[in-house]
Amino acid sequence: MEIRSWGGPTADLIEIQQPVERAVLVGAPRAEEPEALVDEHLEELERLADTAGAEVVGTLIQRLDAPHPALYIGRGKAEELCLLADQADASLVIFDEDLSPAQGSALEKALGRRVMDRTELILDIFALRARTAEASLQVELAQLQYLRSRLKRMWTHLSRIQGGIGMRGPGETQLETDRRMMDRRISRLRQELEHIARSRDTRRRGRRAEFRVALVGYTNAGKSSILRALSGADLFVEDRLFATLDSATRAVDLDAGYRALVTDTVGFIRKLPHHLVASFRATLEEAREADLLVHVVDASAPGWDHQVEAVQQVLADLEIPETGSLMVFNKTDQLTHVEEEALRGRVSVEWSENVFTSVIEPGGLEPLKSELLHRLRQLRPTVLLEIPVTDGKLLSEAYQDAEVIERVDQDMKVILRARVPVATLGRWRRKPGVVVQYLESE
Repeated sequence: MEIRSWGGPTADLIEIQQPVERAVLVGAPRAEEPEALVDEHLEELERLADTAGAEVVGTLIQRLDAPHPALYIGRGKAEELCLLADQADASLVIFDEDLSPAQGSALEKALGRRVMDRTELILDIFALRARTAEASLQVELAQLQYLRSRLKRMWTHLSRIQGGIGMRGPGETQLETDRRMMDRRISRLRQELEHIARSRDTRRRGRRAEFRVALVGYTNAGKSSILRALSGADLFVEDRLFATLDSATRAVDLDAGYRALVTDTVGFIRKLPHHLVASFRATLEEAREADLLVHVVDASAPGWDHQVEAVQQVLADLEIPETGSLMVFNKTDQLTHVEEEALRGRVSVEWSENVFTSVIEPGGLEPLKSELLHRLRQLRPTVLLEIPVTDGKLLSEAYQDAEVIERVDQDMKVILRARVPVATLGRWRRKPGVVVQYLESE
């Protein structure tokens, strides 16, 4: 946060930066988790903390067979954590796990400083990164759903008188009032987001003739960079987690007059809170309705395979099928030749449909453009379509569902040269008087 002050009309502008919070990170992995995976998770938590504007000044790990009910970690470890935070002069403790409201409250009391869990940290970043009205609404909805069960913890500073009727304290009264207000706001946010979703669906139906591609993947995999390079659009790109939350759709010229509408979607992450996924469901509808799903992977990330699994899990939660999707291994410029060849050999076994890309290297996106063109020709072949002049309904459908390139009107028929979805062609060919002639096939 930046505070600006002016001493007068001719005074110099003074900029005061809010002090960076000093944070200690806490990992509590299961006893059987591999050491490399534990380190990877904490490195990601450190990047999240950096994105939120915190300085990491310490790290503590305790392997657990199961979380402790009271403090999540053991009491002895909590005392060690308190000492570490005191020595590092930390004002904030961030857990890499989700804490219950009771655990969060107990930890703050035991440590004498603010405690955040992974979900709260991600929500804070989302609030920082939201740039459109829709993203702001989605973030607010997720925050309210998270905070509702934690209101009691927020009201611990108020007196609380235990007793019967007439002996209830002001904190409890205010707590219930806040909950009712919060429930009303949640309901209102859901209505507004549903309205936005309906409007987007209307616009989407108007683009059915276009070949639509959705970019999905782990946060910071390079989706926005790819879309910017393909389309030439001025999109926000930053080497940080969750640099953008807003979906962006741009037209991409492929070759020989072909083009695709490519949509960049919000990045995913491990342990993504379920309610947060649900909040962004409307935005991710673009992925559900796309002709092709392009899964972008950061090929330079040590744990890229775990990132792939996290994305696949979120897609499964959203019931978005990956059938026919294309795996794109990005950032090959950060690999040595030996590393890239080894990776190509590994991924070819599991994913036959894959390409390797780089936004940095000249021609680094040509394999992706070539594959998109190939998929477009497969899914939307160019045909000559003869339609009886009396079938006005089908002619209207053709203009709505196909990309009409050329039209010739004859006495009793209309001849269209068009790119038509394969499924639509199958239905039209069964109509009386309709003739379909393929002009190309691949």
